[in-house]
Amino acid sequence: MFFNFFKKKKKENFWQDLKGENPEGIFALAPMADVTDNPFRKIISEIGPPDVFYTEFVSCDGLSSKEGREKLLQMFNYEKKQKPIVAQIFGGKPENYAESAKLVKKLGFNGVDINMGCPAKNILKQAAGSELINHRELTEKIIKEVFGAVGDFPVSFKTRIGYNQIDLSWIEFLLSFKPSALKVHLRTKKEMSKVSAHWELGKEIVEMKNRISPETILILNGDIFSKKEGKEKIKQTGADGVMIGRGIFSDPYIFNDKKSFKQFSSAEKIALALKHTKYFEKEFGENKKNLKLFGKRSKNFNLMKKFFKVYINEFSGAKDLRIEMMEAKNLDELEKISKTFLEKNN
Repeated sequence: MFFNFFKKKKKENFWQDLKGENPEGIFALAPMADVTDNPFRKIISEIGPPDVFYTEFVSCDGLSSKEGREKLLQMFNYEKKQKPIVAQIFGGKPENYAESAKLVKKLGFNGVDINMGCPAKNILKQAAGSELINHRELTEKIIKEVFGAVGDFPVSFKTRIGYNQIDLSWIEFLLSFKPSALKVHLRTKKEMSKVSAHWELGKEIVEMKNRISPETILILNGDIFSKKEGKEKIKQTGADGVMIGRGIFSDPYIFNDKKSFKQFSSAEKIALALKHTKYFEKEFGENKKNLKLFGKRSKNFNLMKKFFKVYINEFSGAKDLRIEMMEAKNLDELEKISKTFLEKNN
């Protein structure tokens, strides 16, 4: 019933390739603001990469202005070893999506994803993220803009199962556009992450996908904290894969089938924390490019500190070390604190 324009067969794309290459299911790292930036993806690509990466979500409205684009392009930095990688964009103005999608394609990404699931208040105010669940006419315009701009280039959506309540007609609506992939967080916007994900709906959503758009790759998301658990959910529901978000904080090696971060020594965990911080400082610190564009560093050093909880745990003295590291104002201080700890405890 929806849009014969979209019923034309799309060319083979990387999503279908991933499905063929991963018979046990596709594993994706969820896009997360101030988390899945280039330095973090670089670390994950080195220690145990997912089958597909995502950028942080980037504003279409910002990208539509010359000044905004110049600054926001930093969020689209990636390295070849992170491929396949999808750029996620958001916004409430359809006219700004086409240009942004074309830019994503030009920059060599493997696909573009429309954010229809973020519950953050500042995003909702822009009629973006999960607010789109309440505005199907606007969503239709946005999707048309993106499909019209990039042709056969893979276009996917990431969303939730409803706004204030579960509403699978929203999922049915999105599937009618035949996206290359659909990622569904199995919670409503209202639920945030306060309740367990509704995995009991997994099979029903898979059946809906198979009926409406069998070529669409369906990725389900919510409460996956190990690769083993992910494989079980894929088998139980029949989904093409799962997306892991918060699970990466419990084990940065979550996509690695051979190693577990819990087995690492304190020295190895500290070394990884410092390595990540060095990548972060190189990208976002007071380098010439950032000083020219922003007049300062582009990201506050304190944003790095959330990762100390990821790396500095489950060894003797970890809590006290973590408290000291949280007080560090720069990389030099962090290195000194780490060196002192290792000298005393090894």
